[in-house]
Amino acid sequence: MKRLAVYCGSASPADPVYADAARHVGRTLAERGIGIVYGGGRLGLMGAVADAALAAGGEVIGVIPEALVGAEVAHRGCTQLHVVQTMHQRKQLFTDLSDGFLTLPGGVGTMDELWEAISWAQLGYHAKPVGLLNVAGFYDQLIAFDRQMIDAGFIRPQHAGILLHADSLELLLDRLAAYRPHQPILAMKADSL
Repeated sequence: MKRLAVYCGSASPADPVYADAARHVGRTLAERGIGIVYGGGRLGLMGAVADAALAAGGEVIGVIPEALVGAEVAHRGCTQLHVVQTMHQRKQLFTDLSDGFLTLPGGVGTMDELWEAISWAQLGYHAKPVGLLNVAGFYDQLIAFDRQMIDAGFIRPQHAGILLHADSLELLLDRLAAYRPHQPILAMKADSL
């Protein structure tokens, strides 16, 4: 993997465990020579990831919609900063520029990005790994919900392994590197759907 799209919040939660994890991700990816594609902001977890990666000599590519440049206070220190018109263009560029996806804690925007990356993988719009770093149990309920969707039959068995998750960054990176694409819906025969 040369680059990972890192999805995370632009907020700064009171508990320092989240910012510490974001800095650990930025620093570790830079040390491993893995570039970061992220939301382009300088605040919250976004800023923590970017600053740590940049301080460690890493590549950081920001992608931010023009309307959010002021609201998220665009990070002008990025290796590259792409200003796009829409959120859809932002997510498409994340996909185009990265070899996989790593999700840290965040809010609604982070969830939107995560679910779209999974949905696009199911459909076959990309064949890249989608990872979830479960910092301090933040995603325990989401992981349980993913399992519930699988068990109820809303996620096909061949797609059950798309969402990769771990409590440790090192383990998650190993799982992302070992990911083998599945059979996408768009390549399946109608009778097997």
